[in-house]
Amino acid sequence: MPKFIFVYLGGEFPASPAESQKHFQKYQQWLDSLGDAVISPAIPFKDTHTIQPNGTAAPGTMSSISGLSIIQLNSMQEALKIAQSCPFLEINGTLEVSEMIEMGNDLDSGNTKNIN
Repeated sequence: MPKFIFVYLGGEFPASPAESQKHFQKYQQWLDSLGDAVISPAIPFKDTHTIQPNGTAAPGTMSSISGLSIIQLNSMQEALKIAQSCPFLEINGTLEVSEMIEMGNDLDSGNTKNIN
């Protein structure tokens, strides 16, 4: 069965601790509703650094990525439907959904296969 990565971009922090707790509960309920499909429920990011082609590193990001989830589903259509119901969208966040692929051992041949 294919695995999909849900990348969380942007989003606004709730204005109060009570609103934050309410949002977190909605997000947890959403994840719980997905059951065993959830492989990695939520991986938030912090202290991001960007490495340039010349090897220099600096604090910060070139994107607004704030975290990710990995979810195993039957199809991209199912992944998109589930993403459209994610509470992260309610805090003006954006989701990118991609099917994950597993690179074959023979990278020179360009062989890849879906994670199943």
